[in-house]
Formats: sequence, C-alpha cells, structure tokens
Amino acid sequence: MTTQAVPGRLLDGYADILTEATATGRRLTREELTSRRALGAQAAEAGLAWRALVREHLTATRAHGRATRDPEHLLATAAQAIDAFAEGYERAQRMIVRQEGHARREFIDDLLHGRAGAGDLAARAERFGLRLSHAHAVAVTEGPAPYDDTDAVPRSLGDELLGRFGDRDILLGTKDGRLVCVAPAHQDDVLAHFAKLSRAATDGGRVALGRPRPGPTGIAHSYEEALNTLELAARMGFDEPVLHAADLLVFPVLTRDRQALVDLVLNTLGPLEQARGGAGPLLATLQAYFATGCVTAQAARRLSLSIRALSYRLDRVHTLTGSDPADPRDRYTLQTAVIGARLLGWPDTAL
Repeated sequence: MTTQAVPGRLLDGYADILTEATATGRRLTREELTSRRALGAQAAEAGLAWRALVREHLTATRAHGRATRDPEHLLATAAQAIDAFAEGYERAQRMIVRQEGHARREFIDDLLHGRAGAGDLAARAERFGLRLSHAHAVAVTEGPAPYDDTDAVPRSLGDELLGRFGDRDILLGTKDGRLVCVAPAHQDDVLAHFAKLSRAATDGGRVALGRPRPGPTGIAHSYEEALNTLELAARMGFDEPVLHAADLLVFPVLTRDRQALVDLVLNTLGPLEQARGGAGPLLATLQAYFATGCVTAQAARRLSLSIRALSYRLDRVHTLTGSDPADPRDRYTLQTAVIGARLLGWPDTAL
C-alpha cells in the first residue's frame, strides 16, 4: 500500500502534538492520547495496513525533526503518540476479528443447514469468497476430539489450503466439532487434498465427502450426505479412511422403508436366535463370509476359526433359516438381510 492511500485525516493533530510537546518537554495529555487511539481505531475500521500507517507517522516525524532542537524528546513524543495510535488500532482490529468470526460462523451454520433464503446466502457468500452459482461439494472430517475455529488444527489447514490453491472459491470452517470444507464441484483436487491434510492433522480422523450439488440448498444437502456417511461408517464398521457418499447409495435405499427392512431381517435371520449363544456368532460368520467374497478359508482366518468350524456355522445357518449361504439363489437375500441387521443394530437392538 502506498503512502497516498492513507487519508490525511488520520494524522490530524499529530504535527501540533509534536510541536507543543517538544517545545515544553511535556508528555502527551489524556485528551491527546484519546484522540490518537480514536484515529487508530478509524484506521483499523477502514482496513488500512499497519505498515503504511507507521510509515506515514515516521515521515511526519522526520519532517518535524528538521526544525527541532531536542531530537531525543521528539522521538519520545512520537513513540508515545504512535503507541496510543497502535492501541486504538489493535483494540478495534480485535473487535473486527471477533465480529468477522461471529458473522462467519453464522454464515456457515445457515449455509450448511439451509436456514436462509438463497438470495441472502448468495449475497453473504461473496464476503467469504464463495460463488453460489456454481455447484459445490462438502467434505467433513471427524477426529478424535472436537474442534472449533480458534483451534490450531483448522487454522493450519486453512493456511495450507490457501498456500496451495490460493483464492479458489473455498470455504473452510468447523461445525459441531468437525472440520468442514466447501469447494466447487469441478475442483475435486481441493477436497482430496483437504481429506489428506485433515486426516494427518487429526491423527487419522475419518473423512466423508458428499455429492456435488448446485446452489445454496445443494451445499446443505451435500453436507447432510457427508454426515450421514460418517454415521453409516461408524454403524457398519467400515475401515476406509475416506468415504464418498456416491459409493454408498445402496444403504440409504435400504433404510428408506424401515419397516420393510425390519421384516426382511426378522424373517430371514430371526431363526438364528435359536442357536446356542444367540444370533451374534452366526451373524458375525455371515458378515465375514460375505466380506471375503464367500471364500471359506479367508473368512475362517478373519474369525480365527478353523475351516471346519466355519463350515459348521454356515451349515447351522442353513439349517435354522432354510437359506444356504453357498447357494447363489439364497445368497443375495441373506447378504441383504445381514447388511440390514447392521444398519438396524440387530440383534443387540430389539426390532
């Protein structure tokens, strides 16, 4: 910023203060200090750079110094005046930062939950670097601890993303203790890098990415998809560190008609509760069997069982349910029922 960009009014009275204080050898009065603080606050509210403001004060001090006989007292007076100016500047800037932080958090809340009108959100979005005419996708990272905007983790993530991608229509923040990143749909490299950085910053947190959607309501839907994906991953015990909602669309389809899913689980797997030890061990056997592509040896290793013991359990499933896990005709129904059982928390949760 050039010196011409600093309005002359922000130095009002500075030359008079230097003249009077150096002539009498006195310190600045309370009124003079108050006036400096007020002008410093005005400079902060105008968004002026501190470096340019200091340069202007030093230039004025140097010009006055040519006529003074007491340069040491002149410098002491200038230091006192600039210190008061800086105090007002910093106090106002802290207030601006707090207000900006509050406005940012309020905007993120309204954007992710779709609580404001599209026009209002679009107008406010420009202030934070988003153009809501584009389609956007949302990534959410859940770590071992909750985070807010004042924590080091989101601040460092913001610095790294800005350093790598610059001003690319990106919004980074926190919501309900999770890290959230909103980026244009055509810039999937942004969310991929956010996933990588946030996992490292949160010591292996899990990341979910919603599908790209247009408009402000699309961002809210993408965010909701990411949250649902995190919840689904926890319920299903998925090991993948980064999950895409687009890859898991079958699960919302299954849960759309809950009563139908309950009927499927109870009618197909309910007889397993007659087994010694309840349905749990046999259900775990089916989960391992299907997860390994119905390869008996791999499923046995996963469960730390012998192949003979695993085969016995599969026979018990066949006997109790009437459905043979090894028969392709029965396998689809059994596997769908097993997925439904995990989604519903059965048999630990009564249906």
